[in-house]
Amino acid sequence: MKFLLVGTNPENTGAATHFVALAEALVEAGHEVNVVAFPGGLIAQELSRVGRVQVHGGRFRNAFDLRGYACVLAVASQVRPDWLIGNFGKEYWPLIALGRLLRVPVALFRHRTPPMKMLSAWLLPRLAQRFFAVSNNARQAYLDRGIPADLVHVLYNPVNLHRCQPDPWRRRAILRSLGIDEEATVLGYAGRMHHGKGVFTLLEAANAAMIAQPRLHCLWLGDGPDAEALRAQASAGPAASRHHFLGWIDDVSPYYSAMSMLAFPSIAPETFGRVSVEAQAAGVPVLGSDIGGIPETMAAGQTGLLLPPGDVQAWREAIVQLCDATTRQAMGAAARAFVEQRFSTTVIAANLVRSLAEASNGASARKSLRST
Repeated sequence: MKFLLVGTNPENTGAATHFVALAEALVEAGHEVNVVAFPGGLIAQELSRVGRVQVHGGRFRNAFDLRGYACVLAVASQVRPDWLIGNFGKEYWPLIALGRLLRVPVALFRHRTPPMKMLSAWLLPRLAQRFFAVSNNARQAYLDRGIPADLVHVLYNPVNLHRCQPDPWRRRAILRSLGIDEEATVLGYAGRMHHGKGVFTLLEAANAAMIAQPRLHCLWLGDGPDAEALRAQASAGPAASRHHFLGWIDDVSPYYSAMSMLAFPSIAPETFGRVSVEAQAAGVPVLGSDIGGIPETMAAGQTGLLLPPGDVQAWREAIVQLCDATTRQAMGAAARAFVEQRFSTTVIAANLVRSLAEASNGASARKSLRST
């Protein structure tokens, strides 16, 4: 198949990371992939390094940006794709319009649960030939708002197993650079730092666990509105020297090797949880909140533990439990196998192509019925 993926958001977001991984997955599966992306943005930078992806500069400032329409129209007229694929809200309506004009089917990915504007929420799943939510939890949010079940499909985020894999040498190098003993147990967090992500619950639980586990350290990757308050609270705590704040990291994949376990402690619902899947791909067990789409990213009790959001005592006990090397290593081994079977680029690309083929076949069958 030929695909034209349109993603002109310049920011480093989960949707942007998904966009890159999806393009990589389709290329690895042997498909022809062209991309319209913001020049110099994360998507353009990452995909420029990938062989066999043609990146075209373009931008939609909003859904009415005629220069964006002209750019996509020019590229689509040149490459004649079998599908147009969009990942960002401001490009949904332009792609629907261009798909109608070019007679090319459109697939849209929605990385948030509603609300969209009421008209968009009602029409877009009906007008796109495929409308994908990135978890069953996210899909249910649309069904709860009256969207027919057959119009909202689920396709999980793909993860590049080559980027996320255990690397003992890298672990030693990172720990050495941070002044952490190689025999330490490292609890990692990667993501936005604000209250809804459960970072203060995690800090309190980690401090309590450190009393019983003198080799336990915390590695904090990320930034956000509560980062300063979190650092201040950690610095004032009893184990300040064992908390390591590295700030925002564009590519956290090398740091998974330094982690003994990853915490995903959100107290607000998450649509999915890409960081959970990436960590498991690197052989790192996950402690995750039992909320939103997070449970879909792991095999509870096998690749990690699901915990009640905001329950400091439960999180403290789980951290201590995974300080046991035997338990942790068994879960880590199961975690990578779990990701390979469910979230690898090979699996997700095959699922996407299968779903799009079903949509195309269904459209052809309906056209044949109308003509008889």
